[in-house]
Amino acid sequence: MPEFDSKSTLHAPARGDGGSHQRLDIEHVFGDRRPFSQCHAATIVALEGGSTLAAWFAGTREGHQDVAIWSARRDPNLDEGESGTRLGNHWCEPTRIAKVSEEPHWNPVLFALSPSGRDLVLHFKVGKRIRRWVTWTQRSDDAGRTWGNPRPLVARDRGGRGGRGAVRNKPIQLASGDWLAGASLERWHRWDVFFDRSPNGEGDWTATRLIEIDRPNHSGKGLIQPTLWESIPGRVHALFRSTDGRIHRADSGDDGLTWSRARAIDLPNNNSGLDLARLPDGTLALACNPVPGNWAARTPLAVLLSKDNGESWPSRIDIENTSGEFSYPAIIADGGDLALSYTWNRRRIAFVRIARERIANAFE
Repeated sequence: MPEFDSKSTLHAPARGDGGSHQRLDIEHVFGDRRPFSQCHAATIVALEGGSTLAAWFAGTREGHQDVAIWSARRDPNLDEGESGTRLGNHWCEPTRIAKVSEEPHWNPVLFALSPSGRDLVLHFKVGKRIRRWVTWTQRSDDAGRTWGNPRPLVARDRGGRGGRGAVRNKPIQLASGDWLAGASLERWHRWDVFFDRSPNGEGDWTATRLIEIDRPNHSGKGLIQPTLWESIPGRVHALFRSTDGRIHRADSGDDGLTWSRARAIDLPNNNSGLDLARLPDGTLALACNPVPGNWAARTPLAVLLSKDNGESWPSRIDIENTSGEFSYPAIIADGGDLALSYTWNRRRIAFVRIARERIANAFE
């Protein structure tokens, strides 16, 4: 068994939350003793009893043939030092959960088919080049303790619309019962986005048409990696990572079957990953690097808050605001709280919970 060191708990100041000087307790899932050199692109899902499952890709470096999918569980009810955890940390030791070939693995996405979190699905990409990705999937019936055999998500996936299913952010289950996943194509000179739909979250995925982009007025390759929410039954919305220096948005009024042309909104984007969660009261929480410019700095990392379905984002909670890379956040609603994971300088995966009281204070 590889040796892992205990986590560090860092304290990041918040900004834009009503003048509060409280600090966020940021956990590291593992420390600097680990069986991989770099890690990136974490995903999280809430489980029963207050537990959380995280997954990420890791290996020598992004794109290396040894990169696999790793996972760890956070259980706040376990005593410090109890078997399966490291002393002083509620995170179990990471384990490798997927490696289907000697090609690099990328962008795991976890989601639960039921509120209990026992029935989990994992999507991940496999391929030497992004434009040749194939999406694989595997299933867990015991909240991620064990996993079934992986398989390609869609037959004959390679090429064309390769990389089906969730490309980076979690799918959502619509009020209609169908599941909708944000997908994208990263070709050499052009990026495009579309959505994949499934009646049960596991199979029969059907792709929409590519989302229209105003190419003459768009700088760079385009859009990728959608994040989704449903405001009322049948009305679905998406935000996109962009090479244009701003976040873009599209909307659907027919349950995600057809979509408006994507348009830039008044939020900066550094061409890095973003993710959104919708709280039970309708508040939207967008985790991103609010930095303008294509390939601009991946710091600070913040959560932006909206109470008007994303028309304005007046409140902000900073997670990290020092130099470094704090990127690819994954954010979920867990009751009225938020849970967030992200890449910490490619060496660790960080995790933080934001209590509902903190969110409310951000609007004061």
